[in-house]
Amino acid sequence: MNTNAFCPISNKKIDDHVARINSSLTLALLVVFITTGNIIPILFLFVDFALRSGKLSRYSVLSYISKKILKVITLKPEMINAGPKIFASRIGLFFTVTIIVFTVFGIDSMAYIFSGILGFCAFLESFFGFCVACQIYPFVYKLFYHNKIQKLEI
Repeated sequence: MNTNAFCPISNKKIDDHVARINSSLTLALLVVFITTGNIIPILFLFVDFALRSGKLSRYSVLSYISKKILKVITLKPEMINAGPKIFASRIGLFFTVTIIVFTVFGIDSMAYIFSGILGFCAFLESFFGFCVACQIYPFVYKLFYHNKIQKLEI
């Protein structure tokens, strides 16, 4: 894991194992969508990402399931800063909205491409602990926040 990554910081902590299991479940739901074309898994992911990207993460069904899985396999919690995972959830929310829009307008090929990209990111997080959101965040920060902060300092 890159310890020099520039990620958002939060005052909340989460268990890294929960985040990685969430990614595995996300990947499984994306595979169901890609193989069946049924939009219900994407709608479910939309709601779950919306909950996890805001202040309602305690209501996330995927997080609940992940915590139950961890109780069964009894892994010791590995607490990490929640900021990068919240940002990753917001990116997931953006992707699910995009997938839903493409699906509704019948542009299935683009819906599958975005599903594949999101699935690849979920795969990297789940199996390697590689957070693509941490690689994207510096660009988002520079684009949306950096100039605002500089103006406040003047």
